Amino acid sequence: MVTVATLEAPGVVALALRYPTEDGMVALHSSVASLQRDGAEREMRRFLRGIDGLTFGELEELYTATFDLTPMVAPYVGHLAWADSYERGGFMAEIQGAMRNVGVDPEGELPDHLEPILRYLAATDEPVGILQPVLVPAITKMEKILKNADAKNPYVHVLAAARIVAEERMR
Repeated sequence: MVTVATLEAPGVVALALRYPTEDGMVALHSSVASLQRDGAEREMRRFLRGIDGLTFGELEELYTATFDLTPMVAPYVGHLAWADSYERGGFMAEIQGAMRNVGVDPEGELPDHLEPILRYLAATDEPVGILQPVLVPAITKMEKILKNADAKNPYVHVLAAARIVAEERMR
């Protein structure tokens, strides 16, 4: 269970990248309110304003159209970096080991999915080196793909916030 009081920016953005649940949305609203005022916080507030007024069913449909089934954007860092090549497999194995070392469970997602990677960034002060050359470019690509597909999609702001926190953590 996520404790809102201890959630850092990468963890807050990760909440928005999970399939929506009513409890998760309550936690997301509380968590965004607790973020320090910066670019990631601003983007997350824009996301919340963008989904304001959607029914829960509409939010589920928006998430699914954006990230699942036949998605507008695939939230898989390794896939964007290497497609389905051997390098992606090595990347996933290394990320999964790094996640395991800090107690992050991908919870049914592949280890190169952006959501568990953000939770991993929230759980460690020293991200594994293999993330350095690929994370920010992959998120930037996700953001560009989604903007081109649907610039008004509120998840554009979640990806912008993810890029901001990744840039901060990869310094």
